Amino acid sequence: METPPLYDLAPLARLMLLGAAIALAPLAWVYWRSRHHAPHDAPGQRWQALALLTLFLTFDLVLFGAFTRLTDSGLGCPDWPGCYGHASPVGAQTQIAAAQQALPSGPVTHGKAWVEMVHRYLATAVGVLIIALTVGAWRQRARGGQAAPSPWWATATLVWVCLQGAFGALTVTMKLFPAIVTLHLLGGVVLLVLLCVQTVRQAQRAQGVAPVPVARGMRVALWLCAGLLAGQIALGGWVSTNYAVLACSSFPQCQGSWWPEMAWREAFVLWRPLGLLPDGSHLAFAALTAIHYAHRLAAYVVLAALLLLAWRLGRVPALQPQRRWLAGLALLQLATGLSNVVLGWPLLAAVLHTGGAAALALVLTWTLCASRAAPVSLAPAGANRVPA
Repeated sequence: METPPLYDLAPLARLMLLGAAIALAPLAWVYWRSRHHAPHDAPGQRWQALALLTLFLTFDLVLFGAFTRLTDSGLGCPDWPGCYGHASPVGAQTQIAAAQQALPSGPVTHGKAWVEMVHRYLATAVGVLIIALTVGAWRQRARGGQAAPSPWWATATLVWVCLQGAFGALTVTMKLFPAIVTLHLLGGVVLLVLLCVQTVRQAQRAQGVAPVPVARGMRVALWLCAGLLAGQIALGGWVSTNYAVLACSSFPQCQGSWWPEMAWREAFVLWRPLGLLPDGSHLAFAALTAIHYAHRLAAYVVLAALLLLAWRLGRVPALQPQRRWLAGLALLQLATGLSNVVLGWPLLAAVLHTGGAAALALVLTWTLCASRAAPVSLAPAGANRVPA
């Protein structure tokens, strides 16, 4: 069977047209809404509606990316950007059938090819929406107005989604290289954060709402939790992309021990093929155990930090929605993480675990944008006391 070239740009134009066609639906909805339901909306409010919708669809894309990875569909089409040089699996039926017949349980099947290509179509559509956001932001900047969105944030998001597309291509062409797949996952979370910042700030401009002043210690705690969560998402991505979830199939112990045999040095050799070490030897099971256990140990710290932060946010009445979301999502992560271990990595729990991590990143970003450090009083101690 002939192996397709890793890169074949022949179907690129058709793929982009399909993505643009998919993006027309949300663009038409925003246009229809502004014309019929809210004709008084300013351009900034229409831009905000499109940004919020793009954020929602990008979150869905991250979930579908997790579904693609967890169903082993990442190589459903072994070339990029098309499928055996075609814009869809329909034109590649002969090649896919041959690959499936040669290896029925392999990475290329008709179902996996469709999952992979739908993921690419959705990613292209999100890229088109981000282009529309960037063009809209610059147009409003040219017209002036205090409620205009920042074109620089929009441009940074456009640059980032292009980089994310490049990592998506490398995911295929480098045959699910764990470091590349993990960076692709992290890139998706960063894209969500960029869109969230713009959506929240535009809502604040449109409503004339200023960020809530909070104690400086609270701001430090927010940033600390954001950093801990980023590290934990990276560890979780490393677990998933190395297929180390079932290295420990019990809780709270692992393999009947509180400290099982682990190969830490091999576990965190970052630049290597899937399942192999740089010298070509196979990755030991003890290394997979170390990858899993590192994520589990870090989860205890992150979960405690998030719940403590949620408790402290109870002192800020204006941030109660964020507090409830933070506590609920932290508990959801605990439940789905345990389900992955004790129930044998069910697909629904695994996808929800990725979605919960992305949602936590969004809530922390929302909270950071909705708050600011209160200014330190320059008055000396006791200056406001009434003399006896």
